[in-house]
Amino acid sequence: MRLNEPRVRPVNMDALTPDQAEVLAPLGAGGVIPAGRVLNIFRTLAHAPKALKAFLTWGNYILSKKNDLPAREREIVILRTGWLCRSGYEWTQHVEIGLRCGLTPDEIPKLKAGPDAGWSPADAALVRAADELHADQFVSTPTWTALLAHFGEKQAMDVVFTAGQYTQVCMMLNSFGVQLDDGQTLDPDFAKA
Repeated sequence: MRLNEPRVRPVNMDALTPDQAEVLAPLGAGGVIPAGRVLNIFRTLAHAPKALKAFLTWGNYILSKKNDLPAREREIVILRTGWLCRSGYEWTQHVEIGLRCGLTPDEIPKLKAGPDAGWSPADAALVRAADELHADQFVSTPTWTALLAHFGEKQAMDVVFTAGQYTQVCMMLNSFGVQLDDGQTLDPDFAKA
């Protein structure tokens, strides 16, 4: 975690404005989020309910089947982006999601190590694309060619969309000081950075 306490505290669920209650209601109704529990990211962003509503529209695209990347491959891009952005909150949330989507426990440390950590050519292309987008906001021609060798053009576009979305998410999480949710533990490698 970049900050040990929030700069922007999560809203109090017992003192919501009508706009906050409206935007948060679907987020605590089960589904992705356990019933009755609204994650700190959403409770923090609820200070700007109109922005949160717009954010959720794009975020829902990235995490839906409208994103043509298979869920496992999407999580590779998200986790590598979270690691590069040093976002402990994002990393913690998406390690759990990635494991549910088909990543193996052995692949999680490889995401920290980068594209040359023994990945398949397809997975290495995803990790390398995330690295290049983070470093230069551009996917090089060799990496784009590698992506297209394994994924369709729309899927390659979704790699860029996904990395861009999660770079923004990491910026917000890091800058606002969003803290882990109850019961979560920070990966010890974040303390080394």
